Amino acid sequence: MAQGSRKKGTIGILTGGGDVPGLNPAIRAVTIRALREGYQVIGLRKGWSGITEIIRDKNADNSEHFIVLTEQIVNKAGRTGGTFLHTSRFNPSRVSKATVPLHLRDKYSKETNDLTSDVLENLAFLGIDFLIPIGGDDTLSYGVRLYKEGFKVIAIPKTMDNDVPGTDYCIGFSTCVTRTIHMTNTLRTSAGSHERILVLEVFGRYAGFTAMIPTMAGAANRCVIPEYQFEIPHLTELLVEDRVQNPSNYSVVLVSEGATFKGMDNMMFKDGEKDAFGHAKLGGIGNTVSALIKKESAKFNNGVEINIINQHLGYLVRGGDPDAIDSIVPMAYGNLALDLILKGIHGRLVVLRNGRYDNAPVDVVTSSKKLVDVKKHYNADRLRPHFKSFEFQPLFIMSGT
Repeated sequence: MAQGSRKKGTIGILTGGGDVPGLNPAIRAVTIRALREGYQVIGLRKGWSGITEIIRDKNADNSEHFIVLTEQIVNKAGRTGGTFLHTSRFNPSRVSKATVPLHLRDKYSKETNDLTSDVLENLAFLGIDFLIPIGGDDTLSYGVRLYKEGFKVIAIPKTMDNDVPGTDYCIGFSTCVTRTIHMTNTLRTSAGSHERILVLEVFGRYAGFTAMIPTMAGAANRCVIPEYQFEIPHLTELLVEDRVQNPSNYSVVLVSEGATFKGMDNMMFKDGEKDAFGHAKLGGIGNTVSALIKKESAKFNNGVEINIINQHLGYLVRGGDPDAIDSIVPMAYGNLALDLILKGIHGRLVVLRNGRYDNAPVDVVTSSKKLVDVKKHYNADRLRPHFKSFEFQPLFIMSGT
């Protein structure tokens, strides 16, 4: 049992959902500050999955499911990408019969099971007083559930898509944008050499921030986003026009993975398999758009099709070390979480709003959606970002809150 010689209490921390650069700096910030304030810190492995696997027996080997964190451990990992605690897409309130932990299968035999009562008992067994989940809206939605059950939760937002409501910034977004710009600029040399149209599929299931911001920064001529259903002929005409106007005779479009065009009823999925939060894995819209642009391009290019370079950036933008912002913001978020704990405050989400660090009610995660304001920020006719003024705008312009 992980009680140890604590002074003020024990803080649990976990990372859930997809990995992003900046998670390890956040874990480091929480741990170092907490230890110096007299708390013990327990790292829960593999997100929400790990806490369900705990065997409540002081003689059981639970080393795969949690670790008592020290400064030495977190300093070693704190400058690196990914999450050394590991992660999962696991929802303890919706666990299929096949994925119920072995030691709980006599207790849960339905096709879909809610393991929340055992999660709460496991947290009590570990002696955890405060829980800090770091994740996107799915991971944090279960944090909201625990808070409503009476557990002390303080949440930290992270996601490549930057779509957690209530905050202007989520850990991982800046590195995603930085890598997208860099990789687009890398690939444009091939697009220019062969005089092609470059189509890049980027993250963005429901929100188009990861396509909008790089395009605004000049990485692409056009972008298509989940919030606006575009038309293939119109996009093609714009890209052919961009290509003609470019001295190197190429053009670039960023395609959000959740984007759809006229004639599509749903987003494009890789297969029918869904994760624990009910989301099917996206993928393939870039391939489809590329094929259709090539076919359509002849209409705007004197009857001659234009070849395409098609690339799915995917995990390339979420792997590796964090950039400067994703090293600094996680440090601040971790300390903000400890500030709240020291004040005895819980049920909050640490946030950045209007350029200032703050906190908001944690249930904002489940009570609203954070999307690109198409009317305000997206020129649907030109298929690119649109801004009238940058004065008093947040760092990344579109707050969506």
